[in-house]
Amino acid sequence: MALRLSRLLRQPRAGCDACRNFCASPGAYSGHNRWSTIRHDKARNDKVKSKERQLVAKEISNATQMWGPDPKYNPRLTLALSNAKRASIPKTIIEAAILRGQGLSVTGQALESVTLEAMLPGSVAAVIECQTDQKARVLQDVRYLIKDGGGSVTPTTYLFQKKGRVVMEQKDGLNPDGYLDQAIEAGAADLTADEQGRLVIFADPSETKKVGEAFSKLSGLSIEELGIFWDPNTDTLVTVKDESQTKALDDLLASLREDPSVQDIYLNSIEKF
Repeated sequence: MALRLSRLLRQPRAGCDACRNFCASPGAYSGHNRWSTIRHDKARNDKVKSKERQLVAKEISNATQMWGPDPKYNPRLTLALSNAKRASIPKTIIEAAILRGQGLSVTGQALESVTLEAMLPGSVAAVIECQTDQKARVLQDVRYLIKDGGGSVTPTTYLFQKKGRVVMEQKDGLNPDGYLDQAIEAGAADLTADEQGRLVIFADPSETKKVGEAFSKLSGLSIEELGIFWDPNTDTLVTVKDESQTKALDDLLASLREDPSVQDIYLNSIEKF
């Protein structure tokens, strides 16, 4: 009996190693895949939230600039604040946006406009507009973000055209052709309609406010938005086809939009980022 037991103990247990390996491997890979999925989903959601915060903050600033910081007398600001609440925008961002609309920083200092030009991953040209009361710091920080994200600071405004834009209130059945005479008389360079059916007037940047107010009087329509933007030249638009470059560009834009001084980023890319 003792001899048979000794022999059994010395014999290898068939299939033991295979079973041990089989049981361990799927668990490790499953955990890895799950973590990767969570991480990528979070990064994607963070980018969406970052862009949404920037758009809502800009809406608040524009409303404040046009009609003042008091929601009681500014229905456009009331709507923007409602959108911010619905999007769970932090109170600090909302307060900074209202101050920015008044040309002030959170410290009460006057804001200064700063424009940076850069070439981003995928050979996408960018014009980055900032507002700050610390110009030197912003220049340093934004340049670092660009270089760290695979871009380079270099002249790019020659690939764009600076234009003034006035967006009028939305009304059903608006036809741009019916307002051509008023637009010409007001001094507009062009007239079109956006995806929401609102009339959009383009003008010389230095004449934007004057043209907008003149058109408002002639047409009887109220101004909703008024500002300056960089319009990419159609013959220099690029397409980002490489997946790794697309990801690098997405990541860099997300980092830039997280900087509170960055107000607008204009790209000469056909794709929307």
